[in-house]
Amino acid sequence: MPKQANGRCSSDAKADAGGDTSGVGRRASRPGKAAILALGKAFPDHLLLQENLVDNYFHETNCNDPVLREKLERLCKSTTVKRRYTVLSRDILQKYPEIATKGGPTLQQRLEICNAAVCEMAAAAAESCLLDWGRPASSITHLVYVSSMELRIPSGDLYLASRLSLRPDVSRVVLYFLGCYGGVSALRVAKDLAENNPGSRVLVVTSETTALGFRPPSTDRPYDLVGAALFGDGAAAVVVGADPDPEERAFMEMEWATQEFVPGTAGVIDGRMTEEGISFLLGRELPELIGSRIEGFCQRMMEAARVKDGVRFKDGFNDLFWAVHPGGPAILNRMEGSLGLRPEKLECSRRALSEYGNVSSSTVFYVLDYLREEMRRKEGGIEEWGLVLAFGPGVTFEGILVRGLVQ
Repeated sequence: MPKQANGRCSSDAKADAGGDTSGVGRRASRPGKAAILALGKAFPDHLLLQENLVDNYFHETNCNDPVLREKLERLCKSTTVKRRYTVLSRDILQKYPEIATKGGPTLQQRLEICNAAVCEMAAAAAESCLLDWGRPASSITHLVYVSSMELRIPSGDLYLASRLSLRPDVSRVVLYFLGCYGGVSALRVAKDLAENNPGSRVLVVTSETTALGFRPPSTDRPYDLVGAALFGDGAAAVVVGADPDPEERAFMEMEWATQEFVPGTAGVIDGRMTEEGISFLLGRELPELIGSRIEGFCQRMMEAARVKDGVRFKDGFNDLFWAVHPGGPAILNRMEGSLGLRPEKLECSRRALSEYGNVSSSTVFYVLDYLREEMRRKEGGIEEWGLVLAFGPGVTFEGILVRGLVQ
C-alpha cells in the first residue's frame, strides 16, 4: 500500500524580505482569486537509498559491465539525490522478471504494473489531501488528473473518482504525458476552473512511476543511467478554490499563470513509447537553454504584479519566494546563476530533489509543501510574492505568479 505523507520539512536558511514585499502580518485571500486550500502526498512502500542503488540495480538486471557501473556511480553522486521511493519492489520484479532483461516486448506487463500503481498512489495522495482539507470527497466539483506513466481507456481519472466516491457529476480533466511541467499545468487549469465556476472546489492529483521506463543498463541508451540515478515514484494532490472560508486555511493564492514553448526544441526532451516501454533522450543543452530564457520568462510574471497591484520589487528576483520543479541540480544551478538568486531561494527545491528525486509532475507539490511549512514556521515573515515554475518537453516553460497567505 502507498504511504500517505503529511510530514513537513523546511529550509533552515533565512529568506530576507525585500522592498515593499516583506509580507509581515496577516495576508487575506482576495475575492474571486483561486487559492491552494490543502495538500497531500503519497509514495509506494519501497524506499530506495541512493547509496545502495548501484548494487541493487546491477544485481536486479544481471549486469556486470564495469564501465557502466562506474558511470552510474558518478551520476548517483552528481544528482544530489539521497533517497527515493519506487514501485519496483523485489516482489514485482520476481513476478515480472522480463522487464529486467534487454529487448523483450514488455509493454503489456509494464502497463499492468503502472496502471494499478499510479491509481493506488493517486488515491492515497487524494485521501491525504482531503484529510488535510477537512471536508468530504462529495464537496469536490472538479477533478484534474495528471500522469505520464499510465495508459488505458477509460483513463485513471474515472477509476480514481470511483475509488474516492466522488459525485457522479464531478467534472473531470485528464492531462497525460506532459512530463515534468504537468503539475504546474494542472494548477493553471484548476485556477481557471475555480475562478470561472463560483463555489467550485477542484481536486488536482498527480501520480508517476518509473516502472514504464525501467530497463537494464546499456551502452546503446546512456540516458537510461540518468533516469536510474535521478527519477523516483510518488503522487501528490491539492484542493483549489476561490473565496475560501477561513477554516479552509488557504496558504497560497494564484494570481497569474502562463505557459510558453521554445520553437524548434521538440527533440531536446524526446520520449517514445515502444514495445519495451517508454524511452527518453535528454539533450545536454537543456540547462543552458533554460538558463538563457528564464530571466525574461520570470520578468513577464513579475510585470503582471506591477501592472495589476502596483507591487515594486526593490531587490529584483530575491524579493520573491520560489517553488521550482527540481529537474536536476544542473538546472537549479543554472537558474540560480542566471537570476542572481541567493542560495536559500531554491532550498526547498533542492530538499525535494534530495528526499524524493525527480518525480516528474508530482515534485513541484513536494516543494510547495516545504514552502507551506516555511510560511507557518515564520508566521508570515517570508516574501509575499513568489513564482511556481516547471520545465518539460517542448521545451515548455510553465509558470504561476503566486501570493503567500498567512494562516
